[in-house]
Amino acid sequence: MMDSTPSPVDCDVLVIGSGAGGMSAAVTAAFHGMNVIVVEKSEVCGGATSWSGGWAWAPGNPLAKAEGVNEDKETFRTYLREVLGDDYQADRVDAFLEAAPHMVGFFHNKTSLQFVPGSKINDIYGDLPGAGTGNRSVGPKPLNARTFKPGLRAKMRHQLYETSFLGMGIMAGPDLGKFLSASRGNPKGLFHAGWRFGFHLLDLLTHRRNMQLVNGTALTGRLMKSADDLGVDIRVSTPATALLKDEKGKVTGAVVRSTEGEVQINARRGVVLATGGFPNDVQRRKELFPKTPTGREHWTLSPAETTGDGINLAQAVGARFTTAVQSPAAWCPVSLVPYRNGRTGVFPHIMDRAKPGSIGVRADGKRFVNEANGYYDYVQALLAATPDGETVESWQIADSRFVRRFPLGMAKPLPVPLFPYLRSGYLIKGRTLEELATKCGIDPAELRRTVARFNANARSGVDPDFGRGESAFNRYGGDATHRPNPSLGPIEKGPFYAVRVVPGSFGTFAGVETDGRGRALNNQGHPIDGLYVAGNDQASVMGGHYPAGGINLGPALTFGYIAGRDLAGVTTYEDDGTQAEMELAL
Repeated sequence: MMDSTPSPVDCDVLVIGSGAGGMSAAVTAAFHGMNVIVVEKSEVCGGATSWSGGWAWAPGNPLAKAEGVNEDKETFRTYLREVLGDDYQADRVDAFLEAAPHMVGFFHNKTSLQFVPGSKINDIYGDLPGAGTGNRSVGPKPLNARTFKPGLRAKMRHQLYETSFLGMGIMAGPDLGKFLSASRGNPKGLFHAGWRFGFHLLDLLTHRRNMQLVNGTALTGRLMKSADDLGVDIRVSTPATALLKDEKGKVTGAVVRSTEGEVQINARRGVVLATGGFPNDVQRRKELFPKTPTGREHWTLSPAETTGDGINLAQAVGARFTTAVQSPAAWCPVSLVPYRNGRTGVFPHIMDRAKPGSIGVRADGKRFVNEANGYYDYVQALLAATPDGETVESWQIADSRFVRRFPLGMAKPLPVPLFPYLRSGYLIKGRTLEELATKCGIDPAELRRTVARFNANARSGVDPDFGRGESAFNRYGGDATHRPNPSLGPIEKGPFYAVRVVPGSFGTFAGVETDGRGRALNNQGHPIDGLYVAGNDQASVMGGHYPAGGINLGPALTFGYIAGRDLAGVTTYEDDGTQAEMELAL
């Protein structure tokens, strides 16, 4: 009888996970001549990266230099020291700041991953020394999936439906601005929205999926195309079940489960773990997340497969899992979207909170935060304001003018009707503030007092309670056409609307402890030979803080790049365009 066990497979580098960190390592190693295999637990690639905004914080990058912005690394260190405080790890921060510009130059000039500059994206804490007012972030250049091989396209994760318009992604920046202007009847905006959506309908008819890739889908799509161009073997529906070690303790591969059965993959140089952290590990959430008594009082924006597999694999070979971070997760306020088929969607409240004419309150009817600050800060403040034993929730309140001009959660502005959101119960409506409060379980009298105080100050363009609209970050997130403060507007024209907001996350900050080369460390602080960690499996280089948008993807791409180079034995930087002005095709 013949043995049906699949034969072992050999490669130089095995990457477990296919988000930004894993694919960055795979592309980098393959570019430098390594034979690379990527295994992915899900039937599609991209992980949480595909559902993200796609922006990466990479200060000092060559796109900034091409625009005439030349900042010294010490400026970045100053800002991070201010934000991270005691959680600042000089060796890892220096490794990130040194490699990030080269990472951007490498991908932009040597692969299919091209970037656009975040010229106007501000760091969150603009009042701190060293804070930036733009050009520290890069985002993936949009592309059309028609350029992909059908087999590769089939392995791509779709756009997160909740952050799309009927499945069509909208890119932050000019694209989004034109869509919002369409809600005000702007002819250019209407034309832009019309042709974009028209092509989307054509894509659905001819390809049965969104083909206009933006944001996170563009980032993972471009990384996948780069990997495919370099001959990387990408295997989906192939979870890793155990790491392999030799007699000296070096990690030499993994056992994976495939449709043919268990397969041993031998990796001559080593293994990279990048499985997306543990945001869907209910037990770890129960143990580590504040005010999450059962582990189920939390709604992540990560795919269901992110259950801590990489961390478990690393711990099984002696790696240290550290919770010594300011926060165990990258918080984001979310609302729950009920669908007729019984599914519950998760919508991230990123842009609506900063727009003029809306506030966030708890059940006591009081504001608790500067709503226009970072998403991380919103949830931190909500957790702190909620007494022990009470449900952690808030309500985003707006009036009729707001909901026709801006999104309120997933509810879209004109010309999209509101009745589907009202019918499902996602959006709550009241003729008066008191009626709205009663429907939501908010103290009616206190809500009336809160709104009256807020309105009086908003008309003057000030927020003495929380300073909303004072920072460049706040004002950029507001409405540039609104005066006197882009982020402040009264809530006064009924009917009034509300969306329930609860704690969520983009991913986790606690993770496997690593050194500046991305190597996993054991409990004695020594590197484990052959084992590297990137993405959210790695303990956050930001120490569990959120100094700027893109501080998940920037380090993921950078430490993946560092690991790929280290595994390939590369010690000098290639001619990646960081020393000379880049010729950008934007």
